Amino acid sequence: MSIKQISAAVLMAVGVGACGSIVRGTTEPVSFVSIPSGAAMTTDKKYACPVTPCTLDIERSDEFVATFTKPGYQPHSIPVRTKIVGKGAAGFAGNVLAGGIIGMGVDAYTGAAMDHEPNPVIATMRPQGGSVPHTRRRPGPNEPGM
Repeated sequence: MSIKQISAAVLMAVGVGACGSIVRGTTEPVSFVSIPSGAAMTTDKKYACPVTPCTLDIERSDEFVATFTKPGYQPHSIPVRTKIVGKGAAGFAGNVLAGGIIGMGVDAYTGAAMDHEPNPVIATMRPQGGSVPHTRRRPGPNEPGM
């Protein structure tokens, strides 16, 4: 192998290693939790789980609204957005340093530099027809008894 071939191979390896879609992947595990547990969760995209808690692999570029439903409780919707994070930005910057214009385009298209927020997605369900029920407590020393 010539020095030019070795140099090209090293440059290619650095460029591939810096690509966020290879290092971080194009999906991210996102957890969905409801209080109380046992709610169904659907989104305005293709994602759903029949019972919470659950975790799904979500495309890093997807933003969506998660809606939790449970009999006897009001539906609860939570927007889930994406943001650029340190690890993703480092991979994206690695593309710039290695001259990987193609890698930058792939990372931008797949959202490889993004993470979802919030993660986990937590919904506190409210009973139908009211707010969260109050628990009984004993009267304090300055309150009349029951």
